[in-house]
Amino acid sequence: MEYKDYYKILGVDKKATEKEIKSAYRKLAKKYHPDINSSPDAEARFKEVNEANEVLSDPEKRAKYDQLGADWKRWQHQGVDPNDFWSQFATGGAGGPRVRVQYGGSAGDMFGGGAGADVFSDFFNAIFGGMGGAAAAQQAGGGFGGFNRASQSRRGQDLEHEVEISLTEAYLGTVRVVNKDGQRLNVKIPAGVKTGSKVRVRGKGGGGVGGGQSGDLFLRIKVASDPRFERKGDDLYTTVPVDLYTAVLGGEVTVPTLAGNAKLKIPAGTQNNQKFRLRGKGMPSLKNKGRYGDLYARIEVRLPAKLTSQQRKLFEELRKTS
Repeated sequence: MEYKDYYKILGVDKKATEKEIKSAYRKLAKKYHPDINSSPDAEARFKEVNEANEVLSDPEKRAKYDQLGADWKRWQHQGVDPNDFWSQFATGGAGGPRVRVQYGGSAGDMFGGGAGADVFSDFFNAIFGGMGGAAAAQQAGGGFGGFNRASQSRRGQDLEHEVEISLTEAYLGTVRVVNKDGQRLNVKIPAGVKTGSKVRVRGKGGGGVGGGQSGDLFLRIKVASDPRFERKGDDLYTTVPVDLYTAVLGGEVTVPTLAGNAKLKIPAGTQNNQKFRLRGKGMPSLKNKGRYGDLYARIEVRLPAKLTSQQRKLFEELRKTS
């Protein structure tokens, strides 16, 4: 049975403080956790790190380990059966300290039972009798990021599903029905979402392992294009056709918006491609409730395709005076 140098495993000095041990454990647990490190020996190294931390982070266990460790190694060299280690230590055999112990149970019972002891090495079990199963689970779970290899508890996987909505639905907000494992989920999609926005449904992803929490379901939004508008952030752009006479003389035109038609007054002499801003007529802000972008109307002056003789005569007169 191999002697375990827990100080060497954690990479700390034998006089290391509790803080130094905790810091070393966190770094190594993160480095070797099998969910992060896919190398073949990662899980074995992770178990070693947890075992070392289980002993060195507990003052009582650390004291026993420091007292017994060197003698254990010497007994190994002398060919003594390691399974008799505890009894030899208790009675002073093989040079161990003479301590009188009166106890009718096993070493494992003495130290609190062997629940979860399979995560520890034979060396640990021989000294501590498989103790710390529950504590080890807590240590592994609470020591670094919620890891718990003893119980194999693991959060379920997050799932994604693409959903396409219209620009009008993105403006007003909408609801989509999603079938998940035979269950119908009514998912509310808030106003203001963009292509690429994600709507989270908590706890509806993959199921957890060993009592772990279920993952989340994410609806990835795709907003379909709308022939009337171009979207840039929360602002909308649209093209408004205007006849020549209105552009020259001024007047009023109708501008489409996602909330219905709006009236826009344009001044005389409006130029082709000139833009007018309609404040607050764009998309609602997803992050700032009650705030809206703007709508920009680009004027497209339409020339008459055919002129009557009278119209042509008037244009000729205008050309002479210009």
